[in-house]
Amino acid sequence: MASAPGGGLFSRSGGSNSASTMRGLVSFIADLRNARARELEEKRINKEKANIRQKFKEGNLNGYQKKKYVCKLLYIYILGWNVDFGHLEAVNLVSASKYSEKQIGYLAVTLFLHEQHELLHLVVNSIRKDLMDHNELNNCLALHAIANVGGREMGEALSADVHRLLISPTSKAFVKKKAALTLLRLYRKYPAIVQQEWAERIISLMDDPDMGVALSVTSLVMALVQDQPDQYKGSYVKSAHRLKKIVVDNECAQDYYYYKVPCPWIQVKLLRLLQYYPPSEDTHVRDLIRQSLQRIMDMAMDMPKNVQQNNAQYAVMFEAINLTIHLDTEQQLMAQIGTRLGKFIQSRETNIRYLGLEAMTHLAARSEILDPIKKHQNIIIGALRDRDISVRRQGLDLLYSMCDSTNAQPIVHELLKYLQTADYAIREEMVLKVAILTEKYATDVQWYVDISLRLIAMAGDHVSDEVWQRVIQIVTNNEELQVYAATNILQYVKADHCHETLIKIGGYLLGEFGHLIADTEGCAPIQQFMALQTKLGNCSTGTRAIILSCFIKFVNLFPEIKQHLLQTFRIYSHTLDSELQQRACEYLALASQPTDDLLRTVCDEMPPFPERASALLSRLHQKHAGTSDKRTWVVGGKDANADPKEFNLVQNTGLRRSFTNGSMTAQPARSNTSNSLGAIKETNGAPPQNGSAANDLQGLDTSVDTQKTLKSAAPNFASAAHLSPDWEPGYNRMLLSSSGVLYEDAQIQVGLRTEYRAALGCVILYFTNKSSTTIGSFTTTLDNRAPDALKTDIKGLPETSIPPDAQTSQMIMFEAKGIFSDPPTMRISYLAGALQALTLQLPVALHKYMDATSLGADDFFRRWRQIGGEPREAQRIFGLKGSGRKTNISTTRKVVEGFKWGVLDGVDQNAKNVVGAAVLHTTESKYGCLLRLEPNFETNMYRLTIRATDESVPPVLMKFMEEQLSLGDTS
Repeated sequence: MASAPGGGLFSRSGGSNSASTMRGLVSFIADLRNARARELEEKRINKEKANIRQKFKEGNLNGYQKKKYVCKLLYIYILGWNVDFGHLEAVNLVSASKYSEKQIGYLAVTLFLHEQHELLHLVVNSIRKDLMDHNELNNCLALHAIANVGGREMGEALSADVHRLLISPTSKAFVKKKAALTLLRLYRKYPAIVQQEWAERIISLMDDPDMGVALSVTSLVMALVQDQPDQYKGSYVKSAHRLKKIVVDNECAQDYYYYKVPCPWIQVKLLRLLQYYPPSEDTHVRDLIRQSLQRIMDMAMDMPKNVQQNNAQYAVMFEAINLTIHLDTEQQLMAQIGTRLGKFIQSRETNIRYLGLEAMTHLAARSEILDPIKKHQNIIIGALRDRDISVRRQGLDLLYSMCDSTNAQPIVHELLKYLQTADYAIREEMVLKVAILTEKYATDVQWYVDISLRLIAMAGDHVSDEVWQRVIQIVTNNEELQVYAATNILQYVKADHCHETLIKIGGYLLGEFGHLIADTEGCAPIQQFMALQTKLGNCSTGTRAIILSCFIKFVNLFPEIKQHLLQTFRIYSHTLDSELQQRACEYLALASQPTDDLLRTVCDEMPPFPERASALLSRLHQKHAGTSDKRTWVVGGKDANADPKEFNLVQNTGLRRSFTNGSMTAQPARSNTSNSLGAIKETNGAPPQNGSAANDLQGLDTSVDTQKTLKSAAPNFASAAHLSPDWEPGYNRMLLSSSGVLYEDAQIQVGLRTEYRAALGCVILYFTNKSSTTIGSFTTTLDNRAPDALKTDIKGLPETSIPPDAQTSQMIMFEAKGIFSDPPTMRISYLAGALQALTLQLPVALHKYMDATSLGADDFFRRWRQIGGEPREAQRIFGLKGSGRKTNISTTRKVVEGFKWGVLDGVDQNAKNVVGAAVLHTTESKYGCLLRLEPNFETNMYRLTIRATDESVPPVLMKFMEEQLSLGDTS
């Protein structure tokens, strides 16, 4: 963070005191600079430290003298020498009244102390005092200190004061910027410091007229959104709106233009923030984003020769490309993207090639059709030999993502060819990707075995355990592979130079399937034994254990070589390695039993492995698991990105011991479920229960330690749980009317006009500023409580700023897809000095989608009988709410007609009774509805009966009508 205004601390003209009053400091610095040897410099520093220590011990120093001596200590510390005293004097300077002394005190605190330092708690009160000071320079010094050395204790004590500075209408813009960045720094250290109740107020600052404040707050919101997307979902509309203002409307202060590009930093942040949420379904929001993206693409058509301007435009354009891919709705823009990316990956500039490959990888991860990418396959393969390792790594990611059944074999062969000369830094990742592609797209069993063994032979030490263990799983679960795999692995083991990983595979596969090839030329039991025996002495303990386990199985399979096997067990029963010694002794005892019954039981063939998520995928995706920027996609094709929850689940699969004795060798855990080749799973099943621990210890499918941070439920201020006082009168009026005032107070009036046609409804809200000052950061948030039955589409957003006596509006379309009982609610927030907010329930009820209909008496009673009673009938007897209310025919009839029933006069024999009929429209169906209302004006009671052709309709209509009828007449 930048230091406070003023000159350099150790310059000849820095600070409020001139060079003449800081002559001692200047002379000391000159002496050190003139020292010709380190010994002379150390001697001068020790002399000065002794003098300063003596001065501090004597005491009676004024503020200026403390500042001078602390400056000397700071200079010594900056040069790299140890300073173990003077910290308390530096802390005391923080509470000084003079700015120059306070500045040095804060600088010393940030350099000398750390967040766990015992002296830090002494400055908390001084920092709080400076945060509450009306002097903005003191505010900034305090914010710098908190951001640089603030730990959990200081953050919890002062975060509320930092937040107050951020939202205060009296804070200067540069103080707000520093407050936002300080909160961001604290949040990255301890997320709980930022309280949930601050969300709405922080989001509102994204509309701040000062571009610097908006940029800093957007940085803060980006970090918060990644961990708490629901709580900060209001930032989505803010980002779309602000982006459109900057890019399309050119609303950007001249100071924030960078080489003719309007504030590229905030453009990039807004574009990335929009990628943290699924694409909006609101027409207006989509249109805002589309306009911005199209404008960015148009501006990038003619790239100038100025390097700085190029860099800024490319940064914005590539983030716009990523957002377009994320939205995946703008076909015209997608077509432009495919053409441009093909040019970018052939650019002479390394950065452009890298960014082009990265964007194309994102496209491959999202796109259903890979043909636009495949036509550049040769160029992408050429990127593997680029002079820059970042480009080579990105080319590898893209080849992996664009691979499918049509191009898998050539891509795998190219990767194997490149593996021989690839950088050591990416070889392990290459091996993982080749192994995944080989398994996923193998159509020929021999090809799978050949490529897998060749890969392991070439990669050597870069083969992780997951790779060779997965080969064992696949071979074991596919009978057609077993003979071919056993034959081939034996040839590798026989070779003079065979990597230990291949020996492990050979030990397991020959132990399990060696008998299948025993009659083949060159694969006799004694030849299998000799091949493994010659490798036994040069292997690690784990590999020797696997070979010994293979030999005990040979005892069961090949009695003719039993004596050779027993001799091996005898030799290793005297080894110094306790694990191998115990294993060999137990195997020797097992093979020497009078009968072979126990041996056959113990060495029985292992069952197939269960179908599970591949550990190769889990290992691969750990690469991006710890990044500070949460990805909305992973490297891989469309199937890898199909389930966003895939990599948040813990995979728990593993090895089990092949025998009951705990000292025996670890073998891959398997069950009776077989797995087919080429069907690598991209989704996780439920983790095994605790009872299966014997079958799932550790090894083949190493679990991924993907931690899910448990967050408490964020308060949804737009929900019905936070309805504002006095919301009901206007809501009740508007249930019976198509236009009027929904809410009004001293500052704002909310008017409403509605129109319904069949299953579609249009609601226009009018917001009038009744106050004498301008309302800022005006925001509306809709909460649809019945998303499955009621579809919403925002067609327009209100202006973020409303002058006095001015009005803005918002249009929302509501489509009734089915029967719903809970009306939507809306949160309205705005800045009028402080944050003002109210939550209203919108009068969008089921009866609004009804049309009155006229029926004769005979038709009415015939349909009444056809519908019948329960469950298609709802009936209630109820009275009025409160005292002073009464029933009368005019009020009753007004409510019935307001609910859009067609009142049928002369149908009921009792003239006081009200009979009605209507048709309810939804996109799913139409429902006939009938009503009979029997009022008792003497007792102020009602009997209401509603019947409909669908049983879910009467209870909902009954709920709303009872509420309105029970209000009665208060006149």
